[in-house]
Amino acid sequence: MVLFRSAALAALALTSAAPLTAKTPASAPFAQGVVSAADPRAAAAGAEILRQGGNAADAALAVLLALTVVEPQSSGIGGGGFLLLDDGKGKLVTFDGRETAPKAATPDWFKAGDKYLSYMDAIPGGKSVGVPGNVALMVEAHRRHGKLKWRQIFQPAIRLARDGFVVTPRLNAFLDRFTATGRLSDEARALYYGPDGKAVAAGTLFKNPQLAAFLERLSREGSKAFYKGQNAAAIVSTVNNAPRNPSAMTLADVASYRVKSRAPVCTSYRQHRLCGMGPPSSGATTVLGALGILEKFDLPAMGKDSPTAWHLIVEAQRLAYADRERYLADPDFVSVPVAGLLAPDYLAARAQLVSTERAMPTVAPGNPAGVMVALADHAGPVENGTSHFSVIDRTGMAASLTSTIEGPFGSGLMVNGYFLNNELTDLSILPERDGRPVANRVEGGKRPRSSMAPTIVYGPDGKVKLAVGAAGGVTIPAQVLKAIIAVVDWNLPVDQALALPVIYAPGGNTVFVERETEHEKLIPVLTALGHKEVRLRDRSFKANAVEVRDGKLAGAADPRSEGESAHQ
Repeated sequence: MVLFRSAALAALALTSAAPLTAKTPASAPFAQGVVSAADPRAAAAGAEILRQGGNAADAALAVLLALTVVEPQSSGIGGGGFLLLDDGKGKLVTFDGRETAPKAATPDWFKAGDKYLSYMDAIPGGKSVGVPGNVALMVEAHRRHGKLKWRQIFQPAIRLARDGFVVTPRLNAFLDRFTATGRLSDEARALYYGPDGKAVAAGTLFKNPQLAAFLERLSREGSKAFYKGQNAAAIVSTVNNAPRNPSAMTLADVASYRVKSRAPVCTSYRQHRLCGMGPPSSGATTVLGALGILEKFDLPAMGKDSPTAWHLIVEAQRLAYADRERYLADPDFVSVPVAGLLAPDYLAARAQLVSTERAMPTVAPGNPAGVMVALADHAGPVENGTSHFSVIDRTGMAASLTSTIEGPFGSGLMVNGYFLNNELTDLSILPERDGRPVANRVEGGKRPRSSMAPTIVYGPDGKVKLAVGAAGGVTIPAQVLKAIIAVVDWNLPVDQALALPVIYAPGGNTVFVERETEHEKLIPVLTALGHKEVRLRDRSFKANAVEVRDGKLAGAADPRSEGESAHQ
């Protein structure tokens, strides 16, 4: 860990050398902007862009690029993401950069012979790769809201790839885990492992010249460098000629990718306005649905140490996750009853199912207004290939962006020094359940359902109070829910809010309690309340946030992660 912190300081020193070209506008409400990211080098990249006069949009995109370099197992331009962006004056827009399935994909996409692949067998190789959306998201967000020149936001990431960065214990641990799995391509193994087959060690200065060269080209040529020409051809060739699960992607699939602006999903909670990303994200409906159920109960009076409060959080999650499983999918293919799921009368009825004295014996999806589809699929795996980052600049512009390549190192395939996602395994491998079609089944051009939950919370004064999100697959809504409750209900500073233990109840009767925390004491309490299966879960959560508190900005990163926040 000493090596890692030293590397972080070195990276900060490197970025601090950038010229301070902008002065604080007299009308700016904050003296400095703040960036929170899952890696200090990425946070430093965002802070550098703010110092150069960039805004929150510019900084968030610089963070995404830097994470492509320093956190290749989790995020990057080979994947997709969701961005919420508030202009500092209350105007909120969202960008859906989720990956898409090739046009040739059918509900039997993951069928081999007369059987469907298991989830783990479907990940490696080409068929799990969706057309990446992050670059298109970047281009559109920068075109509409960026302040600095496109090429300028690439410079921190290019330096990190060209000049090198120190490998962290977390990256080394992920590489060690995948040493013998056969999931990583020959190109990836040649880059990240030595001749002896061992992963690059923590503390090693690591360079990725191929990625540096491609980022330089992308910075000069814009989106055409990604979605056309050599890079597009390399993506198609790599996935279609993969040794395992070859795809049927075309150049037209790549060239036709478009980012989508979708209406934000917003609701109120205790005089606060909360907004998140609409479908195909299930994050907003799950988080906001759970909060709508909890609003009936006096969590502020109970406090963070109340077993009853955590029991109620569990029950609200169980109901919200049940609805998530049933109804959420790509709204371009399935009618998703978002308004019905968040309607006050619907949530009030769901809240009536919850008791402070006893756990619900079973949970089932509700019947919200607007239902036109009857079945989704299982909750999905917990993955580690995601990263969230939040930025609020000194003018008050706020960005909340979650980026992913799905599982660690995505599909294991590489192009131009970056990993390609395995996002299509977020679609349902089985197209039917109980003889009925699954809403999240594979279809050509479809965007997979996601748990990502970038969120912006507005205070009673109508101004941005919190930009927050998390990584961790289906645990993301639980992490974001906990953070919002901690800030809004329990008035905890954002660093304490993220440090609180996470309790995760993904529908059904199973409750996961975080190992080696005060929550272990909740196990007998929850059991006595009738929760049938309470399990321990390792401490592997990863949330990031920036809060406005007492007129000042404060950033925080989950203490379980290697993340940090940085001021400009």
